[in-house]
Amino acid sequence: MRNRLLVPGCLAVLAVLAYFPLLHQPLLEDDYPLLVMVRDMGVHVATHPIYAVRATSLLAMDALYDAFGTRAAPYYGAMIVLHILDTWLVYALGFWPAIGYRASLWAAVFFAVCEMHQEAVMWVASANEAMQFFFGIGALVCWLRFLYRGGGTWLAASIATFVGAMLSKESAVIVLPLLALPLVFDPAQRRRVAWLAPFCAIALLAIWRLLGTRSYSFRFNDGSFSLHAPFWLTWPVSFSRLFWFWGLLATIAILWLKPARWRATVAIGLIWAGIGLAPYSFLTYSTRIPSRQTYLASAGVAIIVGCAFAALADRRNGRMLVAACAALLIATNIGYLWTKKRAQFLDRAAPTEQLIALARRTRGPIFVRCFPRTDLIANAAVDLMAGRKDLIWDAAQSGRAEATFCYQDRR
Repeated sequence: MRNRLLVPGCLAVLAVLAYFPLLHQPLLEDDYPLLVMVRDMGVHVATHPIYAVRATSLLAMDALYDAFGTRAAPYYGAMIVLHILDTWLVYALGFWPAIGYRASLWAAVFFAVCEMHQEAVMWVASANEAMQFFFGIGALVCWLRFLYRGGGTWLAASIATFVGAMLSKESAVIVLPLLALPLVFDPAQRRRVAWLAPFCAIALLAIWRLLGTRSYSFRFNDGSFSLHAPFWLTWPVSFSRLFWFWGLLATIAILWLKPARWRATVAIGLIWAGIGLAPYSFLTYSTRIPSRQTYLASAGVAIIVGCAFAALADRRNGRMLVAACAALLIATNIGYLWTKKRAQFLDRAAPTEQLIALARRTRGPIFVRCFPRTDLIANAAVDLMAGRKDLIWDAAQSGRAEATFCYQDRR
């Protein structure tokens, strides 16, 4: 039993080590409107025509709000726990013969501390990315068990968790091609392709339901998805950034060492990363996919990194090389998270923190003269954290304000 718990325990420690400073981080901009929404709507958010596609994360936020109110630490603690579960799922991919547990172990180590996808862990409003991963890769792990061990229980579990993925984020339909990958890389499993039919039906139903909201959902007008976006530029730019530099270094190492099954493993990692980035490549406001939306795709990079570590371990003095490389990988990623990324997130929180502080020590209305976020965020933050709804935005009404707020950048 101890040996069985050793690997999951070590992976959990790494994930906690990478992100425990979050427990002292305040909430960020979009967290406030979301918490106000779940506070006002409660569990009914799961049946909302627009927000139902993200029901899993919103229901989790509602439960946390009921239990802990506006304290930030429990929300970030839940994000870390969810990241641990996702890391364990990366390790569980080792059941797939094309990957193996030796590679998936190191893939999970990399995924636990990887700084590329930090926003999906360090921003509560991005919980839908981690939830999509949890249910989507959970479906893949159960699907692999069904393929290689059989049994209707594993198939049912895969279908159920796939439904959970569809209720986690609109982009979860990309899990379907990931489910097809074992059939592509293992000819013996292709006879089971018909069993993908339930997943296809669920994915089509999700797409049909999503398209039905086009006339009134803001998600079709906020720049996050447009067929007119320069996806031919966004995808390759983001793909290359995703592999810099650990993914690129690992790919070079594999091409040099040429371990067993390396072609299939590298191909799986590359295809996985490409699929994971695809739905986010239709942005109109940037040619770089935000880090939170690389969470699923980064598992493809992790598979390649894991393969490289497993191959390196087979070389003469391989254990010493692996230990040195692992120490460097862990130290650089965690160091980056603790320093540069933590500072960036604290800077993002500063405007709302200053406004909330003024609202708590002022009784009368506040005229907001300059605020580097939307008024939606400011109003929600003050409502949630100070229990008031008296911000003034119109200069003509500023005369009745007790105080004036203008954000002071103190960097």
